[in-house]
Amino acid sequence: MKNFNLIFFLKRRKNYENGPVGIYMRITVDGKRSEITTGRSCEPDKWSIVAGKTTGKTEESKTLNAYLSDIKAKIYEIHRQLILKDETITADVIRDRFLGREEKQITLISVFEEHNRKVEILVGSEYTHGTAERYRTSLKHTVNFLQWKYKLSDIPLKNINHEFISEYDFYLRSVRKCKNNSAVKYLKNFGKIIRICLANEWMTKNPFMNYKHKVKPVERQYLTDSEIKTIASKSMVSDRLEQIRDIFLFSCFTGLAYIDVKQLRPDDIIEGIDGEKWISIKRQKTNVPSRIPLLPTALFLIDRYKDNQLCEIVGTIFPVCSNQKMNWLPCPRKGFVMNVSLARD
Repeated sequence: MKNFNLIFFLKRRKNYENGPVGIYMRITVDGKRSEITTGRSCEPDKWSIVAGKTTGKTEESKTLNAYLSDIKAKIYEIHRQLILKDETITADVIRDRFLGREEKQITLISVFEEHNRKVEILVGSEYTHGTAERYRTSLKHTVNFLQWKYKLSDIPLKNINHEFISEYDFYLRSVRKCKNNSAVKYLKNFGKIIRICLANEWMTKNPFMNYKHKVKPVERQYLTDSEIKTIASKSMVSDRLEQIRDIFLFSCFTGLAYIDVKQLRPDDIIEGIDGEKWISIKRQKTNVPSRIPLLPTALFLIDRYKDNQLCEIVGTIFPVCSNQKMNWLPCPRKGFVMNVSLARD
């Protein structure tokens, strides 16, 4: 429960000398104040600072005190309604409700879109293209969920609660057919938006408070030496598939992720203290410097594309296509990941 207080007081002007003084109302919630004039005034010698009302016995004084009591009753009723409806309670909110001002509704999708806009601007400095893409996808899922569950294109932040999170989780797993870890990652992205709202005091309660989500360990399968040789020797039906196969093999023999291979440039190849060729880069995901020895197979693959026209134009070592197209490469069995240890043997 937030601390709430209301007082009436006289507020003298800087150049005040004598005569009636304006009566103001001060609303305080958790130490934050909001003041507003009552539209009435009173002689200072007829005002009780402790009682917050006039001390006069005249009919005029009684009418003024009754007016102030009516205002006080209205303010306390506004405060009570905010509690009943579990809405945000601040001094400014109570003031605006009293004045009949239309409350500005901050909505989920508007906050999400503004977040994504800033991420897009900072791509290349603070965020990667992959991160921006994940937030775009997460926003799309959120928009589709609102339409599926509530038939809405947006929703006020005050309506997001534990039930909303649970239903969103159910939607991802049932309608979108997401596996556990994918659903958890989308909710994690969504959680960042909620944290922004909480930090700005647009929300007072964290809807994730009692929600438990955990990434489950995935049992990785690894390619064997025999399977890598099968891929390397397989005859491909097109030049595009051959390029994809070569890039995949290069990843196997260097341990580099897709994005690191895509961005690899001739300047990233250096001569080590042992006189051999090494890759010297900062990994995209971790921004950690890496020094990787180039094994004969990796050097052979680099040499294969030294005269590739696309590589010369873009300035990269390999003509890497999109990640989606890369994933269309036929594999000897499903569920494997590259055996990074092979690049060190």
